[in-house]
Amino acid sequence: MSRRQWSNSYMEETKKLILKQETEEDQILSLSLRPHRLKDFIGQREVVESLIVSLKAAQKRKEPIEHMLFSGPPGLGKTSLAYIIAREMDARVTVTSGPAIGRAGDLIGILTNLEGGDILFIDEIHRLSKMVEEFLYPAMENYQIDFIVDKGPYAKSIKFNLKPFTLIGATTRSGLLTAPLRDRFGIFHHLDFYDVKELSQIILSSARKLDVAIEEDAALEIAQRARGTPRIANRLLRRVRDFHQVRQLNSTIDKQTVEQTMQILGIDQVGLDEVARRFIKIIEEYYHGGPVGIETLAATLNEEEDTLVDTIEPFLLKIGFLKRTSRGRELTESSLRYLNSGSLIRKPQQQLF
Repeated sequence: MSRRQWSNSYMEETKKLILKQETEEDQILSLSLRPHRLKDFIGQREVVESLIVSLKAAQKRKEPIEHMLFSGPPGLGKTSLAYIIAREMDARVTVTSGPAIGRAGDLIGILTNLEGGDILFIDEIHRLSKMVEEFLYPAMENYQIDFIVDKGPYAKSIKFNLKPFTLIGATTRSGLLTAPLRDRFGIFHHLDFYDVKELSQIILSSARKLDVAIEEDAALEIAQRARGTPRIANRLLRRVRDFHQVRQLNSTIDKQTVEQTMQILGIDQVGLDEVARRFIKIIEEYYHGGPVGIETLAATLNEEEDTLVDTIEPFLLKIGFLKRTSRGRELTESSLRYLNSGSLIRKPQQQLF
């Protein structure tokens, strides 16, 4: 493969990594970069301090920690905290997700295999089916489940006694949780976007784990474009590392290397990528700044509605580029100034190599 072909392939693949789900390789690398203890967790200070108190109290009582719910945008550390809690409690963790538990029998199989003190982590818990969710209620309250076999006059209830366990749920859409399920969690924590300083510390820590030399101002440059999200920060760091190694530059990643990589990926200084920029440009050009419904935007962008709501909108709302109203989505003065500033990234026409 020629360098030009590699460049085109590289740009397409890296854009997919930024805009879509992680590849299997990225998921493996992400696991290796996660902190293992609360003392190593950077950011979310109030959440961490509260967790330390809850964990120490549970350990003193020698009982499982209460059921816990983490909410917030994707990539902020909900799964990492679940693994950390399991390590701090010296407990085994079983990981699944709401869509993966399709039948009540699947949940019963998982629950009956849990040992005392084990942790069950359910990602995207808001996507549990209603039938499966109802089996969780007695399991969370009384560590019991009732299973109905047969029908009509032959129906009978079989009761399973469970060993005490902790359920940790994670959701990006806490508003979609039903009240009965939400009320059965004893501990609630909402994770918010990280500031640039915290992300810079995370990037420097990840660089050490990856055995990559990077200057502090280069780490800061990545942090400024990571949309307040550690997952994106680590992903961008790996893409910068790839660019740096292929270009065979000096041994330390500098700010210029980061800027060149961001230009290739189409990520501007605000942190917006191609999809996010198209999102606000379409509202401005097609719908005169809004309001416009999310279903209409999803159809216009040819993207899933959940993708826009979960991955694009939260950061635009955070930086004040978007408003949600009863009539739909509207652009703010800040986003209009951004669009008129000429800061939109244009794909470079010259060869990269």
